[in-house]
Amino acid sequence: MFATPEQFAATNKANVETLLTLANNVFASAERFAALNLNTARSILEDSIANSKALLGAKDVQELVSLQAALAQPLVEKAVAYNRSVYEIASQGQEEVSKLVETQIAELNKNLSSALDKAAKSAPAGSDVAVAAVKSALAAANSAYDSVSKAAKQVAEIAEANVAAATNATVKAVGASVKAGAQKAKAA
Repeated sequence: MFATPEQFAATNKANVETLLTLANNVFASAERFAALNLNTARSILEDSIANSKALLGAKDVQELVSLQAALAQPLVEKAVAYNRSVYEIASQGQEEVSKLVETQIAELNKNLSSALDKAAKSAPAGSDVAVAAVKSALAAANSAYDSVSKAAKQVAEIAEANVAAATNATVKAVGASVKAGAQKAKAA
């Protein structure tokens, strides 16, 4: 398949660079996850200490219930923000890998087409039908891949919109619940 050792070496170099890019993307995502988790753990610890102090300082049951209701909303909002961040990191990582795969597929198709053209030039008479059939199959496979890729992107966009809508609904529902609980505590 390779006409010269230089072509073989260039292909191997490109493959190594692709693997390094993939590894760097994975490590960057892992680093972002680790930073997010450490920052979240630190924030939760600090909030827990502050919330515990506030709850211990309550003078009566009504104030305790009111404080609990008030402290629930920020906790839910932080949990939603954490989940949103996890989703964003995962989505960005997946997008980077998809771009890399698409680039590799495009390069493979270019090389395969070039190899087919070279084979057609040196093939015996009458083999042009077979080469045309292979090119047609390659074009059909590329078209199918493009269709699947576009459909997957649309599904991802719909899922992202649904996650955002569910997140907003959750925050609103908890906010309403907290307000209702606070009003009940005041009425009691």
